[in-house]
Amino acid sequence: QLQLVESGGGLVQPGGSLRLSCVASGFSSTLEDYIIGWFRQAPGKEREGVASITIPDDQTIYAESVKGRFTISRGSDKNHIYLQMNGLKPEDSGAYLCASGPVHGRTLNPKLYNVWGQGTQVTVPS
Repeated sequence: QLQLVESGGGLVQPGGSLRLSCVASGFSSTLEDYIIGWFRQAPGKEREGVASITIPDDQTIYAESVKGRFTISRGSDKNHIYLQMNGLKPEDSGAYLCASGPVHGRTLNPKLYNVWGQGTQVTVPS
């Protein structure tokens, strides 16, 4: 049973940086292709895909709003997925969730992800 646990959120001033971590456990040895993504959700707004990375070939995709500022990557042990966030803006605030899905290819469609973490809060005051 795949499980995802996020950490690294917090309060940061505009222009600052944070690195979020997602620890994945319980991978199925028979699963050939899947994807791990970061999503965010602010109060009263729909869940938004931020970035995702395919496994095992590490292909990435980013939302237009974060391109050039955020970077998704996997750790050397392949069980840690990071989201480096630079140049943070107030509109980046929200709960950031790590998710996984049995998808071949790059996508930020949340409907294609079937395992979700609990989330970590990021707050950038205006």
